[in-house]
Formats: sequence, C-alpha cells, structure tokens
Amino acid sequence: MMKKYLLAILVLLTCSPLLRALTPDGTFMFARRDTCDLYLDIYRPAEGAATTLDSKEKPALLFVFGGGFIIGARNESWYFPWFQALLDEGYPIVAVDYRLGLKGVRMRFDPFHLIESAKLAKRAVDMGVEDVFSAVEFLFAHPELGIDPENLVIMGNSAGAMISLSSEWEACNHGALAANLPEDFHFKGVMSFAGAIMSDTGVPVYKRTPAPQLLIHGTVDGAVTYTKTAFGRYGMFGSSALVEKVFAKNGYIYQFYRYKDHTHDMAGNMFYNMPEQIRFLEEEVIRGRGRVIDAMVDDAGMHVGELIDLSMIYK
Repeated sequence: MMKKYLLAILVLLTCSPLLRALTPDGTFMFARRDTCDLYLDIYRPAEGAATTLDSKEKPALLFVFGGGFIIGARNESWYFPWFQALLDEGYPIVAVDYRLGLKGVRMRFDPFHLIESAKLAKRAVDMGVEDVFSAVEFLFAHPELGIDPENLVIMGNSAGAMISLSSEWEACNHGALAANLPEDFHFKGVMSFAGAIMSDTGVPVYKRTPAPQLLIHGTVDGAVTYTKTAFGRYGMFGSSALVEKVFAKNGYIYQFYRYKDHTHDMAGNMFYNMPEQIRFLEEEVIRGRGRVIDAMVDDAGMHVGELIDLSMIYK
C-alpha cells in the first residue's frame, strides 16, 4: 500500500513537469551507524541563478524525504523536478539519509496497542532527528563544502516533514538530541508538507522562539493528522493543532495553507505551491517580514489523492 501511495504522488508530480535526471554535485558519508552508513547529496544552484537577495546569501535547503519511516530515499527521481525548480531560484539543496525507524516493525492501532505504537513512532522520529543533526554537524566540520550550517532551512514531506518540524523543536530546546550542536543553533526556517510533531510530553513547548514555519496540509489527511491525535501523554500534533495551540498563541511566525478536503496528497504536491514556498523563503527567511498567513485553499481544479490511513500504510 505504501508503494501504491508513493506511485500516486509520482503521478501528481509528473503531470506538469517532465521528469529528468538530476546529478548531485557531491555525495558524502556523514555518519556511520550500526545498521547503515548515511550519506548526503549536495546540489548547487543552476548556472546563472541569483544566489543572493538584498545582498543576503540565500539559505541552503536541507531536505528530508518521506515514506512513513519504512521506505523512501534522499534521491528518489520524483523529487527532481521540485529540486530543479528550487535550484533555478538560486537555493542550494542538501538531501540527507536517515534511518528508517519503523521498517520491519509491527504497528497496531487497536486500543490495546496505541501507546506501544506511539512509542515506536516517537522513537522513529527521534532517530531521524538524530541523523539530521549529524548531517548538520558534518556541515559545520566541513566548511570547504560551501554550505553554511548557520543558514539552513529544513524541509520535508510526510515522515520527513515530521522530522523537520521536530528537528527545529529539539534545536530550540537544545535537548539531548541536539547536544553536539552549538547551544544557539536553530534553523532559519521550516517547510513542512503534511507534517506533525510526535510528542511524549503533551503540547510541544519551545524554550526559544522557533524559526518561521511554512505549513502545507490537507484537511482530511488520514496518514499524518491535520489536527491532533492524543493518547496519554503521547500526541501527534498536526499542522492545525500546532498553529492553534502553539504558534498563534505565542506569536510565532508561520504561514499555513489548509487545503480543503485534501488527503495526504499534499505530502507530494510540492510543485503546486511553489509560489508560496518562494514567497516564504524570500519574505520571511531572508527579509524577515514577520508575516502571519492562515489560509483555506479550495481549488476544485486540483486533483485530490486517495484517502489513506495508518492501518493501510502499516500492514
């Protein structure tokens, strides 16, 4: 079922742009784990693209792929049209590996196993955050690569969006996972396509003001909740819950595009909202305008993906 879901996203992405090969300018091993070696790919902006705005260097985009923590890869070809569009705008991309923490793990969602499954999901997210931070450490240790770790926007879809949101949360709180990074480190922005924060401490709390967040989410997403799913102290806080319970309440900067009646297809339809992504990067990350946007998008001409839920993904 997960492969079928990814194929559906591929169809969405290939309806407009033509898939083409995209070769990284460099591939580097950034961490060695017991189970695997982890690599990152660096893609440089297209020749002639403007890499500065208002005399400020555009941030590099640290990409974390999706796949339910069971499949996926940093170099899936269906991401390439989106990558190329961002490179054409002058943004370097660093696409990273992370360990698939739910691969081969049995997930059960009946009332007797919800807490167990929540713990497994939190562990998978934490593994991804740990691996992302290892990639950031690698960039700090290798300035010759030309990627400034102090000027990074983290972005991801689905599971990668969960890791992205959680990475900024952990960085702002400088928890154990961020212990090897500078104490004041955090990302310059977050772009989340159908993401959530998996918490084992209730509503997420930020000890420091987080970076501006771009949130894209379908209102009937059955895979990564749009609202909130809670059981005991564990909770999955989707985009809507994060805005209402955390960001708006504390005056944090965010742009939230709620796609009416859309499912988890918004985890793969990044090409559709490219204008919003570029405006976010230019106006909030680079210029620091401090705009807050909360918009319901209702577009009858936009394809709506198949409704899927967690029990379909983790068969």
